[in-house]
Amino acid sequence: MTALDALLADAAIPTSSRSFDVAAGLRRLAADAALTSPNPDLARAAQAQQRLSVVSRWVLNEPGAASHVDRLAEDPAQAGEEPDPAAAAEQLDIDGALVFGCLLYLTGHPESAEFWWKLAAGAGHRAAAYCLHLRHYELGEDREAQHWFHQLIQSMDDGADDGFFEALEVVAKYVGANGSTASAPTGCLEAEVERLASRAPGCGIVHRPDRRLADRLHHFASRR
Repeated sequence: MTALDALLADAAIPTSSRSFDVAAGLRRLAADAALTSPNPDLARAAQAQQRLSVVSRWVLNEPGAASHVDRLAEDPAQAGEEPDPAAAAEQLDIDGALVFGCLLYLTGHPESAEFWWKLAAGAGHRAAAYCLHLRHYELGEDREAQHWFHQLIQSMDDGADDGFFEALEVVAKYVGANGSTASAPTGCLEAEVERLASRAPGCGIVHRPDRRLADRLHHFASRR
């Protein structure tokens, strides 16, 4: 037997006299497909995470974002006081709360971001409600995600800016397909967030940003 004959013999497909069970074979193929197909819930969570990152970077890079955080920044005389969410909702710059929440999300503090987004959304901020909608889908929390979607839709019932949701969706899809020039937070900005987090370890960042972080955000904005 030549080397070629031996190779062909090894490659021969074994045959069997038993009949092939087509139904069982199809069931095995379906099971294999189920194992390799992406879980729709996981796919939706990944899409929500991608869109939330896009929206957060967009918000952080908007003109005036740093100025809103300026107005949100705490009075040094009040630093260290326990936050009063009810009073904060009345006094805070809600655009600043949105920006601060987006900065926290992008720097690895999503739970703290939720706190600030809820303050802003509770004051009627549509983009904050959209961020919460995406955040809960990212966590697989459908009921909560639908709650914030409903809040967003209700806020549009007056007919004002009724293209808001569609515009955000278009932006997210476009950036997902084409990339974005919106800058991610720099290492220096991340360091300022970590400094704030160290003031209340384990409790989240529920106190206002301070002057030092606001100044760093202005520096971040000036470099773009």
